[in-house]
Amino acid sequence: MKPAWLKVEVCADGKVEFMEKILRYHRLRTVCQAAHCPNLPRCWGVGTATFMILGEVCTRTCRFCATRTGWPGGAVDAREPGRIARAVRELGLTYVVLTSVDRDDLPDGGAAHWAQAIRAVKRAAPGAAVEALIPDFSGHREALAEVLAAGPAVVGHNLETVRRLTPLVRDRRASYGLSLDVLRAIKHISPGTLTKSSLLLGLGETDTEVREALRELREVGVDILVLGQYLRPGPRQAPVSRYLSPEEFEGWRQEALRLGFRAVVAGPLVRTSFRAAEVYRGLLCA
Repeated sequence: MKPAWLKVEVCADGKVEFMEKILRYHRLRTVCQAAHCPNLPRCWGVGTATFMILGEVCTRTCRFCATRTGWPGGAVDAREPGRIARAVRELGLTYVVLTSVDRDDLPDGGAAHWAQAIRAVKRAAPGAAVEALIPDFSGHREALAEVLAAGPAVVGHNLETVRRLTPLVRDRRASYGLSLDVLRAIKHISPGTLTKSSLLLGLGETDTEVREALRELREVGVDILVLGQYLRPGPRQAPVSRYLSPEEFEGWRQEALRLGFRAVVAGPLVRTSFRAAEVYRGLLCA
């Protein structure tokens, strides 16, 4: 039985329905839907969504994720960046979060499409900031450089879990070391770009292992840290080891701030893009 603090407050003021209408009209997907995010009612209720580009079929199989897996065979919707840009304009968004499935079937991992989507959004909404929650692109620096050249304000890549558990819950192509290398490379290519990463807790990690992960994320220059509770999306995914209390998350938040992260968002229902715009604007004003 899930603890009481995992209950989600549903917003019923029509904004969720409006968001659904716009997304459906432009044939767009969100990670909110694909990953069964617990914050969907809350985020959509305030007009925030994370657009998922490059289709809804991921080439990797991670045991914490509900996204459908398969091999798209190189198929890319060239009109998708334009549709996202139009939706952003119609929704009046000033902060846009983009993410994608892994596309190992594409030679560049989808980097060119990523760059096109970022540029399309910036043309449609010149005052908007774009956050890119990227896959690892198999560690190819050329792909990372192409995405960064499009000018995202924030680039996130998730470590997801601690070193020991990575082979157990992430696809074999998504190693702990590779994720750290990607985050390090982003800072090397574009030192002024804010970087973000997140960990899901409750998969069986120890406190010592979490501290190691936090230290290593700081060592590669991560600015924004996100800590959330792992929630099993379905019977095929890894089981929850335990539920951390809000007080435990607050303790980790304080510890992470002492390590030097510029911003930390932590809580049972927190996910990578939760309060993304608020955090970004807070850093600009700091």
